[in-house]
Amino acid sequence: MQNGSREFVLEGAGATPDLLDSVAQGTGHAFTCGEEGPVRRVRRTWLDTFDWRLYRAGLALEQQAGRAGTELVLTGRDGERLASLPVSSGNGRAVGWPSLVTALPAGPLRELLEPVAGVRALAPVARAVSEVRERRVLNSDQKTVARLSVDSMTVSYPARAQAPPRLAVCAVRGYQAQVGRLSASLAACCGAQASDRSALEAVLAAAGHQPAARQAEPELTAGMPAALAIAAILTVQLDAVEGNLRGTIRDVDTEFLHDLRVAVRRTRSVLKLGGQVLPDRLADAYRPEFRWLGDLTTPGRDLDVYLLGFAAMAGGLIGAEPEDLLPFRDYLIQARAAAYRDLSRGLRSARFTRLASGWRAALAQVRPGRRQPAAAQFAGARIAVAQRRAVRAGLRITAASPASDLHDLRKRCKELRYLLEMFGPLYDPAQRWQAIRELKALQDCLGEFQDAEVQHAEIRAFATQMVAQHSAPAQTLLAMGEIAAGLALRQRRARSEFDGRFAAFARPASQQRLTALTQVSGA
Repeated sequence: MQNGSREFVLEGAGATPDLLDSVAQGTGHAFTCGEEGPVRRVRRTWLDTFDWRLYRAGLALEQQAGRAGTELVLTGRDGERLASLPVSSGNGRAVGWPSLVTALPAGPLRELLEPVAGVRALAPVARAVSEVRERRVLNSDQKTVARLSVDSMTVSYPARAQAPPRLAVCAVRGYQAQVGRLSASLAACCGAQASDRSALEAVLAAAGHQPAARQAEPELTAGMPAALAIAAILTVQLDAVEGNLRGTIRDVDTEFLHDLRVAVRRTRSVLKLGGQVLPDRLADAYRPEFRWLGDLTTPGRDLDVYLLGFAAMAGGLIGAEPEDLLPFRDYLIQARAAAYRDLSRGLRSARFTRLASGWRAALAQVRPGRRQPAAAQFAGARIAVAQRRAVRAGLRITAASPASDLHDLRKRCKELRYLLEMFGPLYDPAQRWQAIRELKALQDCLGEFQDAEVQHAEIRAFATQMVAQHSAPAQTLLAMGEIAAGLALRQRRARSEFDGRFAAFARPASQQRLTALTQVSGA
């Protein structure tokens, strides 16, 4: 709450018109209440990203629509108003949700939201209608010391519910001490309890929901059969695919496709690295389907990466001007639109529907076979094998090694990383982070090396296609050539950093941490 204000919950009280009268009667002998003002009806919509970035940052963004108009209000963890804005876009039209923060006009609200929301769209996470009744509180000198307001919220989303009425006591400046006594009197007479929830949290609780800030982890135990552990891991990844499906099809923001692809990639790795414990050659049957799904999602994501990095790419030009790249940007936008049309058709297809429903049913029916290892034992053995393969692949690399050797090492490192992530619930989080710190640094270097090589080739291919389409002015081709040269330099820098990064990963202390991690759980 803001300074000088206190907020309470009237547990067990019904949202009746005479509720404020009951509260007013509980103010005690030292205070009286003025006449009730007109009832205010406010339509409230709380906005956040799909992964609740604002909530996790201690922020709440609310769209309030009433008789006086509509505005966006951003508050902090303590309820303090940080910024507000009448709801309209720069051209005067109302902003529709979901929308990126960039749909808002420049100003304090956008400046506060952009670093938190990033590339994620804001969308409604809760809706309610408030009926607010207010009265002035007078002291014995008939001075207004505070205002009482009772807010009765009817929730319509994410489910229909009635939230407990909320009582706000807002002090007039200079009368904070008297408001303290008033609040104590209300708590004693009306059963008002200090609120430990924000309005958003109260609405979600009434609707039986809570912010889902993180992806769920599979419930694993060291002694459970390996087949059940793999099925649980794969079910969580399927949940992530389906959870991001609608946002990907609707193209709400680029992170939906990214997260869907991550879940598909992890699924394919699990099938490769642990699918042998599943019964009836289940992994073999579904491997081609998830390869199809991975291939389906690749073009759209690749183009998203270019467009997300376009401003930095254009800003880094030295021999050309950023405007020279605009035809290239137009080409990328058109190619992305076509790729997303193909992607949407694939995700809406009968093939995908069969894949998702059949896969979920098959995973639910997984039963452990005879003499199957426990989850910790299986995880430890697989991690040890992946660890040895990664070290051996890295030790074979010399200054004369081709780029393909570094790409192969990157695959080995990804396999090791995925094993550590998929069996992560078996291990202590802090120890797991410490154990894979050097692995991540090596992966970043190898990823930079490969991404620069791939993008260098793609830039050349894009230029060829644009020439064929007669959509590439000479200055655009020159600017694209400068970008390609910069990518080649990035790849050389990553190659020069490789030896140090691999040495840090392969040193005995780092390898011993990885080995000790799996031994902690009895693997």
